Amino acid sequence: MERASGIILPISALPSPYGIGTLGRAARDFADFLSAAGQRCWQLLPLGPTGYGDSPYSPFSTFAGNPYYVDLEELADRGLLTRQELESGNWGDDGRQVDYGALYGSRWTLLERAAERAWEKYPREIAAFAEENRAWLDDYALFMAIKRRCGMAPWTAWPREELRLRDPAALASARAACREDIRLFTFVQYEFFRQWDALRAYVREKGLTLIGDVPIYVAMDSSDVWAEPQLFRLDGQNRPTAVAGVPPDYFSEDGQLWGNPLYRWEEMEKDGYGWWIRRIGAATRLYDVIRLDHFRGFAAYWSVPAGEDTARGGHWEKGPGMKLIGPLRDWFSSVPFIAEDLGCDDEDVRRLLQDSGFPGMRVLEFAFRAAEPSTYLPHCHIPHSVCYTGTHDNATLRQWYGELEEDDLRFTRAYLGLNGEEGPLWGMIRAGMSSVAELFLAQMQDYLWLGAEARMNTPGTAQGNWKWRLLPGELTPALAEKLRAVTVRYGRCAATAGERTAG
Repeated sequence: MERASGIILPISALPSPYGIGTLGRAARDFADFLSAAGQRCWQLLPLGPTGYGDSPYSPFSTFAGNPYYVDLEELADRGLLTRQELESGNWGDDGRQVDYGALYGSRWTLLERAAERAWEKYPREIAAFAEENRAWLDDYALFMAIKRRCGMAPWTAWPREELRLRDPAALASARAACREDIRLFTFVQYEFFRQWDALRAYVREKGLTLIGDVPIYVAMDSSDVWAEPQLFRLDGQNRPTAVAGVPPDYFSEDGQLWGNPLYRWEEMEKDGYGWWIRRIGAATRLYDVIRLDHFRGFAAYWSVPAGEDTARGGHWEKGPGMKLIGPLRDWFSSVPFIAEDLGCDDEDVRRLLQDSGFPGMRVLEFAFRAAEPSTYLPHCHIPHSVCYTGTHDNATLRQWYGELEEDDLRFTRAYLGLNGEEGPLWGMIRAGMSSVAELFLAQMQDYLWLGAEARMNTPGTAQGNWKWRLLPGELTPALAEKLRAVTVRYGRCAATAGERTAG
């Protein structure tokens, strides 16, 4: 990677009048802002269809796109919705927060109407898309159609066992009975990827790179597990025998009980990890750079017996290591990867990171502890790494700075040489921008100096996450100019002739 910087902002956090960010005008406006601010990277959260809990890390499919991100204005422009229909929805009362309940109630009504018209207007285009993507789309569309008929219950709770266990005759019957719903979910995916391709082309024209997150695990309630249960640690009734999590740590004294089914790595190895190759291949359709979430889980992972209330009762098991990472690196040799290692001290993780050749992460919010030296401090950074102020799992900079213990606060001020004119925000940005790390990334909330109300996710909590949004007008030319100046100063953006003269 060349020396550069960028901003973390999920699609959901973009402003729009329809309850959640989309792939429409606001996404292009943000790309314009990044370009004007001298940024070269836009890091996103996973783009899959979210379910209960609204987490992008537990989608209904690792291959599908989120229906909420389909831009409704675009559908109206193409004659698939009317302006009156757009105005009929209830999108929530707070432009700063996504109201997922209101969104679910209004959006699907409009998508149904658009689907009916689209199948009349673009039948060949949709059918061609379906054929091109049938390897995952057939199962996903049927899975979602059956879920809809079952009141969106998890597939493990569907009343018909033959559907849970994928009896061929039952599946054929369901396909016939759910034809209209299958057409709906097929259209939504067609439209998502059509709009995504247009946005990605626009982003590339701006010289920007898209960084995407690939979660290590998939949701139990997903078409991925339902369609290929042999790849996961399930019993004879396709229920998990062990689930994923992490032990007690910085984030939670009980650890984190994620609940995702664990992989049968030995089964995946039989065909050379074909499922993972297909999964990363799908991610390259979306992103230019892939960040592998929870990289330490590829070295060793925390296995919790199914039915436990917390992650405390889990134990470590050996991961696939280079047996998986090697083929992925070789198969996608032109794709840059980032390892979400979070500075793990485990020797096996350090060795896997070194053997992979992927850059790891340096998180500034973990660095400033007076009582113990940290390799996250900027003077310890190495070029082949990525420096973050914090990620979506961390507090915003303002919240973090306001909650520092007195000793840590004094250490931070002294280390960074903070002063009243610059302030803690731009002092931290200076530290990250001046790091030797090839890439520097900060959350959009940090540049706006927003507090706890703007935190995207609090690990270990199930409610209140993934809701924060930008408001119209917050991305000002003045902010772009200030950000560009510091980006140029530390060599993460080439200076124009005027900037060189002024400097």
